[in-house]
Amino acid sequence: MRRVIPSILAALMLTACAVTPETPVSPQSQRWAHDATLNLPDMRLHDPFVIADKTQGIYYLYTSNVTALTGSPDKGVMVYKSRDLKSWSPPSVVFSLPSGIWANGGAWAPEVHAWKGKYYLFVTLHNEDAALAPVNGRKPYRRGTIMAVSDTPDGPFELMNGGEPVAPADLMTLDGTLYVDRAGKPWYVYSHEWLQVGDGTIEALSFSDDLKAHGIPKVLFKASDSPESAVQIQPDGTRAYVTDGPQFYRSKTGELLMLWSSWGNDGYIQTQARSITGELSGPWQQLPRLLGQDSGHGMLFETFDGQLMLIVHRPFKNARGKLYEMRDAGDHLEIIRQRTDLDGGN
Repeated sequence: MRRVIPSILAALMLTACAVTPETPVSPQSQRWAHDATLNLPDMRLHDPFVIADKTQGIYYLYTSNVTALTGSPDKGVMVYKSRDLKSWSPPSVVFSLPSGIWANGGAWAPEVHAWKGKYYLFVTLHNEDAALAPVNGRKPYRRGTIMAVSDTPDGPFELMNGGEPVAPADLMTLDGTLYVDRAGKPWYVYSHEWLQVGDGTIEALSFSDDLKAHGIPKVLFKASDSPESAVQIQPDGTRAYVTDGPQFYRSKTGELLMLWSSWGNDGYIQTQARSITGELSGPWQQLPRLLGQDSGHGMLFETFDGQLMLIVHRPFKNARGKLYEMRDAGDHLEIIRQRTDLDGGN
């Protein structure tokens, strides 16, 4: 999350795992293992997203491209790979922002989801020179999550829809994700930027089976609904509440939980919410935070031996990945312990 200056997989990942196709073993997958010499403390990353591909026995960790690490000057997405969450390969680029589309920056918060035999990349782009209508003195600009597709999690991912955002282009949005409900229907869920709405929201759009969004966005909740989310006073006096990084999880008792991040009184935070009805439409009950310590934009995945894990980035600047063993407590998630043996601690 980079939008605010602080004033000082059941339903998503586990559902995605359930529909993961038989992954073709790509040449890239066959070559990388002997180079897996990095550890998480060495790995620059932000907004990490992990796929645990059981077919190949590979963990894929996606993040924004870092030119100094990949040699590619392009805005885009890179991936680290590991077999044990401890030793990781140097990153390789799986998506580069093509020239000629509306965006010229970003490549934030990449996520990769399996759907009907393909792998779909969701990544947030922007163009600060493409102004949207001002709102109460705030000056939003074009930002939105686009999609790309590949036959394998190794990419390369090919741009879809001409690079246009999934949500309407006049909305300033970010951190889009795929949610599949209990009936097997896909939904697009995203954060609506505080710069446009003041009090950031989490919103949902209906997806068709070919992942085309349609209908009217539905607001699931506002950032200020959570007592964990603190107002951020910007240099120009603007008041902001932030929503960031939604991800869903269906618990062992059938509860629908959502991870999301915001700014608290002590920096970036990882928090959670629960749908009272067990459905996407909610209403949503805000739960206590999972993490402070300038931690956030977390996501859940399951290890090859069945342990539920959370990965977040910390600190907000010059971030590294931090791993936590998690407990599914039914109506909420709990941290068991930080895996300092894997992430180096702190």
